Amino acid sequence: MKKHILFLAAMLACLTFGSPVWAMETDECMECHISADDVGEGNAIDGALFAHTSHAEEGCAGCHEVSDGHPDDAQSLTMSASCEDCHDTIAETYAASAHGENAACVDCHNAHKALPPTSLSGLQMNESCQDCHEPMDVEESHSRWLPQADVHIRSVPCISCHISSDKFVITLYVTQRQDNRAYADYELVDYQQLQQYVGDQSITGLVDLDQSGEVSLDELSEFYSDKDKKGLRLWAMMTPEEVDHNFHTLDNRWDCTYCHAAGPDSMGNSFVAFPTADGTYQRVPMEQGATIDALFGTPDFYMVGSTRSKTLNIIGLLILLGGFAMPIGHGTLRFLTRKNRRKEH
Repeated sequence: MKKHILFLAAMLACLTFGSPVWAMETDECMECHISADDVGEGNAIDGALFAHTSHAEEGCAGCHEVSDGHPDDAQSLTMSASCEDCHDTIAETYAASAHGENAACVDCHNAHKALPPTSLSGLQMNESCQDCHEPMDVEESHSRWLPQADVHIRSVPCISCHISSDKFVITLYVTQRQDNRAYADYELVDYQQLQQYVGDQSITGLVDLDQSGEVSLDELSEFYSDKDKKGLRLWAMMTPEEVDHNFHTLDNRWDCTYCHAAGPDSMGNSFVAFPTADGTYQRVPMEQGATIDALFGTPDFYMVGSTRSKTLNIIGLLILLGGFAMPIGHGTLRFLTRKNRRKEH
């Protein structure tokens, strides 16, 4: 009996004092790991970005084992979980894709910055791709078959064409010419730069003037006509709402009509994405169909087919009919009056 009591006491001591500190709170970890000066550049974590990830719900201890003496014992953290433990379906899909043998999860993803696509700009989505695929090489290979390849690449994140997801929206980002120089390329404007335009007001008030939570056509027009915002433009990208890991060159993406069909439903849904102080993006929905309204929407976005305007279609048809009517009418009148012209001669 005495031996059993001693055994149980020893087990309790091990569980209490000898095991990894599973109960260590994320906030405690961040006291050191938020500073590169304390833990080194490779171990520093942006706490604000990490808080936006789904991994933050699990906390640091969800993936890392921490020893009793950490950090004084100078032992490296060990992983208590792998990506596949939680993302088994994604791992299976990815392994069967074109990328499966070329890159591991950590080659594309930083677990401390694993943000949903709706919190990223289209350019941020491409950053992982560019670690292996040089932008110039990508543009050159696409230009062999894709007209205006540079425009397409700047307007469509890689994963819009190279994953099997088919739910897309138009997302507009605030841009400005580099250093406000004429004819310079447009670049995304960051949070600090936009703050100069709005002062103490919310960043979203730059376009959502009444702060209703939706950008209307009238507000778009006012944004473009405001002289104080001269130089600011909205750059549109077709971004995926959902992301899978079935990386392939999909046959239907070679078909221009996949994106350029006449007003597909997905193109009617659009957002203006504003940068936040922590580097993520906050989306504000736009009035239904606002982006594809060629007359009253944003003048910086025009997608052949998708941005068809019924009004412009009618005007164009009238112009064509007028063009045909003149020679046909003139020819008909001359034919009917041919006898009169003969008598005159």
